[in-house]
Amino acid sequence: MSGYLTTHVLDTARGCPAAGLKIMLYAVSGNSHRKIAEAVTNDDGRTDTPILPTDTFKTGTFELVFCAGDYLRASGQAGDDPLFLDEIPIRFGMSDAEAHYHVPLLLSPFSYSTYRGS
Repeated sequence: MSGYLTTHVLDTARGCPAAGLKIMLYAVSGNSHRKIAEAVTNDDGRTDTPILPTDTFKTGTFELVFCAGDYLRASGQAGDDPLFLDEIPIRFGMSDAEAHYHVPLLLSPFSYSTYRGS
C-alpha cells in the first residue's frame, strides 16, 4: 500500500495557520474507537509527518478529533465556558489503499468546516 493521511488546521478568524493544536486519530469499527495516532500542528498548521503514514496505512473508517478548545483558549479566542466548540470529531472513510487522503479543518471560535483536500 502507498496510501497515507494528512491534515492541517487553518484559523479562519485570525487568518493564519493554527499552530500548537493537538489532533488524535482513531480507527472506528461500529461503536469501538481505538486511538492509533496523536500529533500537534506545527507553525504551518500541519503535522510534521503524515498522521497516518504509508507504512501503517489501511483502509476503513476513521475519526480525527481536533482539540479546538485548548487551541482557542491558548490563542485568546475562547470566550466563556462552556465553549461553543471544544473537541471537534470528523469521521470519514478511506477506501483506496493507494490514495493520499487529506482532511483539513477550517476553524473559528463559532464554526468549522472540512473537505477532502489534495
